[in-house]
Parts: sequence; structure tokens; C-alpha cells
Amino acid sequence: MTILASPHSAPESTDLDRHAALKFITCGSVDDGKSTLIGRLLVDSRSVLQDQMANVSKSGAADLALFTDGLSAEREQGITIDVAYRYFATPARKFIIGDTPGHEQYTRNMVTAASSADAAVVLVDATKLKWKDVPQVTLLPQTRRHALLLKLLRVPSIVFAVNKLDALEDPAEPGRATEAFERIRQALLAFAAEAGIEVTATIPISALQGNNVVSATPGWCGYLGQSLLQLLEQLPVTPADGALPLAFPVQWVEKFSSSSDTSQGRRVFWGRVANGHAQVGQNVTVFPSGKTATIAQVLNHVRQPQAVHANHGAGLVLDREVDVSRGDWLLADTAELQGRQTVSGIVAWMDDTPLVTGRTYWALHGHRWVKAKVQRIDYRIDVNTLAQSPTTELEPNAIGHITLALQAPIAAMGFAQSRVLGALILVDTASHATAGALLIE
Repeated sequence: MTILASPHSAPESTDLDRHAALKFITCGSVDDGKSTLIGRLLVDSRSVLQDQMANVSKSGAADLALFTDGLSAEREQGITIDVAYRYFATPARKFIIGDTPGHEQYTRNMVTAASSADAAVVLVDATKLKWKDVPQVTLLPQTRRHALLLKLLRVPSIVFAVNKLDALEDPAEPGRATEAFERIRQALLAFAAEAGIEVTATIPISALQGNNVVSATPGWCGYLGQSLLQLLEQLPVTPADGALPLAFPVQWVEKFSSSSDTSQGRRVFWGRVANGHAQVGQNVTVFPSGKTATIAQVLNHVRQPQAVHANHGAGLVLDREVDVSRGDWLLADTAELQGRQTVSGIVAWMDDTPLVTGRTYWALHGHRWVKAKVQRIDYRIDVNTLAQSPTTELEPNAIGHITLALQAPIAAMGFAQSRVLGALILVDTASHATAGALLIE
């Protein structure tokens, strides 16, 4: 079977998207070839210096995985533990790659990296699957878990890369690798359809040999589409939530400046615009105090007066003195942004101590800290079947649905509307360790 295109065409990208750096992650199960893939991308795109190549070479051959496995424990054990970021560029685009761990116990690190990614490449090791199974190939649990997390985290572009197909090639059995890829592809698409995941592409690759990684290998495994890198060069960056009402979390308050400063002697509130656009003349409400004011001046990251859009840093000066502190929000005066003291949503549990009803945590929303009590655990999501089952606790790395009662209201929106206002972090009150990530409904 010849595959000419991916199941879903890659989203059209604007000129601005193509010039913006694409932040993507690699994920999947253990030893699926994530680190090796990144090493292949770096080497074949000529983004590696000679001394770097020498540091990862053994007996004259380069160990591609060592480009990202930087911790001594990773090198000793041959596994990825922490998220490693690498940067490279092609004539068409700049990239930021995050190599995430495949072990279930490090799922929390994968969630952290995916929360800000524009795209994700899910590696699938063809040699680990019983691809001749009837009626359908059974995918590995971690492949399903990572794909489901990517959907929950609203990663816009998800690419399945079926790796190590070269190991299935057999001169005595022509077409074996092609058949394996097609069977695995169908299993991936069936799972994606069941989970509501929109797949940008499914590509057969060999990270070790380089097939369909940087340059396309036409006809290999029956695939005639783009290489992985060619596809990544065309993917759009995550669109800013610019159509939503202004939401501005205050990160730092600059003290009164001199009268010669552009802020004209008033305090400057610095932060990153979460939603909408910050511009002079907008009426805003300070959350949670409810005080109102008008934006008198907007400074960009180099203190030049200009309007600032979502996802960019800004300094806001108000027309009158009101009490504003770190953790407060400056919100457009609209009914869409009201305080909520009870929130529900999907939680990715990261703590070693199970989540149980009645426990209290610190909740971080923007830069605002409030106490949060687990009111109830609604259900657990089985990553293998996607079934929802009642439960009394969520173990480490489990995914479930919970309801929190907050000590004070937060200016929350649904995560499907806003990545910033729709997410919060739960922190253990005793150890101060990150315990979970909640995606608000």
C-alpha cells in the first residue's frame, strides 16, 4: 500500500508562523528512540560541531542519544530522566526541541514540557509491537498515555513517528516492513479516533539510519510523503489567545519611577499578557480587589510605548493609584472573566503520595497562590481503554477528574479557551513539591 499523505493535512501556517521558532517535544515509551531521533535531526541538519561529535563518539561511531542525555545517571543507565532542550535551525526555520522521558515514573516531566509545546512527535517502536495481531495491533500503554496527555494539554500538532522499521526488513520476506507500518498506522488512527485526537501525520522513520527524518525516503515502507523535518518546518506555532478579553497576571511591581521616566512617576506592573491585547485606554478591573482603572500607558519588553499582544511581556501603567500586588490580575471589564471558588477538571497527578479526598494543597494560578481542598475525586481515566472508573484515590502518574474548593476565588476560564487561565498547579503544603497539574473545565 502506498501512502501519499497523512490522515490529516498539516495545518496551514502563516508567514509569521514559518519564521517563528517551533517548540516541539519527543515523547513515547521507553527506548522508542526519542534521544536518537533528536541526535539524528541535529547531525543531519548540520547543527553539530566537530568537538560535540567527538564527545559522543564510541569506537568511531556516534551514539546519537548522548546529544540529549546530559545527566550522568542518564548516560550510565542509558535512559532519559529529565527534559533536555536542544536548539537548531534550518534555512527555513528555528527549532527548540524537548526530549522527554519515556518511563512512567517520569511522566510528570513530560507533562511539564508538553504544557508549552507547539507540536509533539510521539515515537512508536515497531519492534516492540505484535504487529501481526488480529484484529488490531495493541499499542504500548505509555504511547497511549502520552498521546492522551498531549490532547488534554491542547498541543496543536501531534505527529506519530513509527520508528525502527528498518529492523523489520527481511530480504526473504519482501514488504514485511511496509505491512508492519500499515498495521501499526491503522492501530494508531483507531486509537486517535476513539480518543478524539487529531493526528497531523503518521510517518515511518528510522532514527538510527536516517530514513524519513531529515530527507524523505520515497517509497520506503510504502510512504511517499514528507520527511519529519520537512513537516516540522511547516507546522504553525501555538496561536496566541488574542481574541479573548484582556487578562494580565501581575508578576512584578516596579516602584515609583522618576518623573522623567516614560511612566510619568507612576508604578509599572510587569508581567506576560495571558489573553487579548494590552493597549492604552482600556478599562480594567483589579482581581480580586474589584478596583477599576484605565490603562494610561503600555510598555513593551524594552520599555518602549506600544500595544502588546498575548504571550508577550508588558509593563502597564494605570491612570490612577490603586492597590495592585504580585499575584493580582488586571482583567478586562467583562462577564467572561469572573472569579470562581470551585473548579473541576482533568488532573495529571505527579506526586509520590496518592491524591485523596479532603487533602489540602497550595494552588498556583498565574502568580496567585490560594489554598485548595480536594472536594471529591470524580473518576480515574484508564489510559489503555479511555474508560472512566470511580476511585477513592489517584496514584502517581494517574490521570483523573477532580473538584477543588478554593479558599479564595481565582479568575479562571476553561482550559479549552485559555491555556493560561485554564490551568493551575497543585503544590504540597509541607514539601513544596509540585503535586499535580489541573486543566480546568
